[in-house]
Amino acid sequence: MSRLSAIKPEAATGAAAEIFAKIRKAVGKVPNAYATIGTHSPEALGALLNVEAVIAAGTLSKPDVEAIKLAVSEVAGCDYCLAAHTLAGKFAGLAPETMKAVRAGDATGDAKRDALVHFVRLLVTTHGTLPEAEVSAIREAGYTERQIVEIALAVTSITFTNLVNRINDTTLDFPAAP
Repeated sequence: MSRLSAIKPEAATGAAAEIFAKIRKAVGKVPNAYATIGTHSPEALGALLNVEAVIAAGTLSKPDVEAIKLAVSEVAGCDYCLAAHTLAGKFAGLAPETMKAVRAGDATGDAKRDALVHFVRLLVTTHGTLPEAEVSAIREAGYTERQIVEIALAVTSITFTNLVNRINDTTLDFPAAP
């Protein structure tokens, strides 16, 4: 059960109502995580959605973005984001077995994606400056320097929602991840 209050999106007023209307128009509903964030800080939700728009307009493929979000959410133990991004991963074209491998940090059969998942897991499970060999490896896998920055942005975005959902124990409104 959620720990933080959330208004019903249809009862929102002001900035929250405006942002909830945009979300509802884009995805058909206001997910519980967004309702919670927007209830307490429409500005934070707006910033998150702006970051998501930058990521979507970037050079990473949709399957790669979802692989990043699944890998980070697995490490964080965020059941809400795992559920949401398993569904989003399906829509992005990731096969169920690929998503399970990404979550486990196992080989997917796609060397470039495997390098991405390794890099992302390394980012979120270690501290300090990454070894040069790891940065070289992600480049050698075919990711550009621009994409390395976009990877970091995607990690940042999902980390924020992971944290809010872990604090809140947000009620799932997506099918639970297998």
